[in-house]
Amino acid sequence: MSGLLGTMSIALSALGTEQGALEVTSNNVANLNTAGYSRQQPVIEESDPVVLGSLTLGTGVTLAKVQSVRDPILQLRIQEETQQQGSLNASVTSMQQAQVLFNSSSGGDIGSQISNFFSSLSQLSTDPTNVSLRQGVLTAAANLAGSFNTTANTLTEQRSSVDLEVSQAVQQVNTLTGQIAQINGQISDLQNIGQDASAFVDQRDVLIGQLSNLIDVSQIQSDHTLTLTTSNGTALVAGQQAFTLTTQPDSSGVQHIYAQGQDITSQLTSGELGGLIQVRDQKIPGILTSLDTLAAGLSNALNTANQAGFDLNGNPGGDLFVAPPASGQGAASSMAVAITDPTLIAASSDGTPGSNGNVAVLSAVHDQPAIAGQTPTDYYANLVFGVGSDVSNGTAELASTQLTLQQLQDQRGSISGVSLDEEASNLIQYQNAYQAAARVVDTVSQMFTTLVNMGAS
Repeated sequence: MSGLLGTMSIALSALGTEQGALEVTSNNVANLNTAGYSRQQPVIEESDPVVLGSLTLGTGVTLAKVQSVRDPILQLRIQEETQQQGSLNASVTSMQQAQVLFNSSSGGDIGSQISNFFSSLSQLSTDPTNVSLRQGVLTAAANLAGSFNTTANTLTEQRSSVDLEVSQAVQQVNTLTGQIAQINGQISDLQNIGQDASAFVDQRDVLIGQLSNLIDVSQIQSDHTLTLTTSNGTALVAGQQAFTLTTQPDSSGVQHIYAQGQDITSQLTSGELGGLIQVRDQKIPGILTSLDTLAAGLSNALNTANQAGFDLNGNPGGDLFVAPPASGQGAASSMAVAITDPTLIAASSDGTPGSNGNVAVLSAVHDQPAIAGQTPTDYYANLVFGVGSDVSNGTAELASTQLTLQQLQDQRGSISGVSLDEEASNLIQYQNAYQAAARVVDTVSQMFTTLVNMGAS
């Protein structure tokens, strides 16, 4: 191609190309604050030249494609860290709610009530015939049992609340997988006809990030499609098909998660669901078991001590607390005082009203290794320490994960984010090129006019 027509063609191709590049720049600036947006770059290529004899002549420029700038490996790292953050956040939040129950500042916790009960026994030892002091022991015993009841029942309610959150999270997972499958179809349709689908890819990445916060996700990329599974291989999305998760209660009423008829509850280890399941099925039940052990051990030890003495009427002592279940399960929630008559407290060791010998036996329970080889206060202190340690360690891990995730997101921003300075520079570059091409078009147009006028003359 040569002559004025060739020159005009080259100039027009430059106009179209630079206009497309300007549109790409404009779109980048418009999406400066769009979450998940990956900046785009125009790929400008020289058009194929033509050979005329010994001459090789250029034919201009073309806008070959528009490509998004993204790092797939970095995106996967962000999603992995998001899964960890979702799990830790759910776990720490739930455990912080449980930790409140063991706060001694209010004075209503189990540890404070254990101390109050043994203090009431110490007061009774000064005057074992004093009915008022005996009533004080019964009141302290009732407060102790009530504290066990309240703590255990509140933990059970928290577990039910976490169970409800599990069901809600499953619904959110199903919503997101359905949306991802739909976008997979749109991406596939565009890519199959050679069109740019980067806008839909960005949208899909945002949705996958939200899904990663809820459940552990693995990606399998193939031509023009994407498959998502859990870390153990359970299918979530395959191309344009989403696989719905369901929940069903077990014999205890706890919701289990099913995928295509298979129970996958125990296989979910990260994301919000992983954290919630760990708290619901391991941490809260573990605390409840420890409370039952403490309640049963303390009740049995005090009952044994009370049976060793005589009440104010000279009769052998009976149970001070209602006997806990033989298995110990539910001992904390069902703990109750067995007597209402203060004269039935077996303070005497020899049957005489003024004796306080058996009060010492009751008080000695405070220092006996009656609960799993530990004293009641030591066992409770270790229980509280365990809960606090879970919260402390989880909080530290969460902070570390958040810092790592922020660093990864900053790194992504440096690669895929929009820089106004860079776009401003590109804008000037493409504008100057466009104006130069327009100048060539104008010049060639004038030359055409000159030729036409010469022909007319």
